[in-house]
Amino acid sequence: MRNEHVTLRSAAVFDLLAPRSPAVPVQVELRYDTRDPYAVVAAFRTGRAGWVDWVFARDLLADGLIAEAGQGDVRIRPAVDDPEVVVIELSSPSGHAVFEASAQELAEFLDRTYDVVVPGNENLWVNVDEALTHLLSNDLT
Repeated sequence: MRNEHVTLRSAAVFDLLAPRSPAVPVQVELRYDTRDPYAVVAAFRTGRAGWVDWVFARDLLADGLIAEAGQGDVRIRPAVDDPEVVVIELSSPSGHAVFEASAQELAEFLDRTYDVVVPGNENLWVNVDEALTHLLSNDLT
C-alpha cells in the first residue's frame, strides 16, 4: 500500500438538459482521492442547499469517453452529434438527470488521475485492513 495520499480536484460546468427548456449550467467539482483509487466523485452544486456527490468507477468515466458505458444509476457516452461532448445520465429514486460535459475537460481530469495512479495499479493504494475495519465498524446487522 502507498502512503502518499493525493486528492485531485477540478472545477467544471455541466449543462443540465431538460425537455423543451434551455440547458442550465451547473457547477461540478470532479474529485479523485487515492484512498479510493477505483472511484471518482462528481459533486454537483445544488444552490443554497450545498452539494450532491455521485461516486462512480474511474473506469466507467474512461469507457464513457469513447463509447456508451454503464448499466445502472450512472451512464456515460459520447454525444451522437458532437464528439466534443459527453452525455452523463444519473438516476436515483428521487429523479433522473441528463448532463452534457466537455469531453476534453473530462479526459484531462482523467489523465491527471492516471498521473497519480496508473490504471491497473489501484490495488497498490488500497489498505485492506483499514477497509475491513471500516466495514466492520459500521452496524451491518
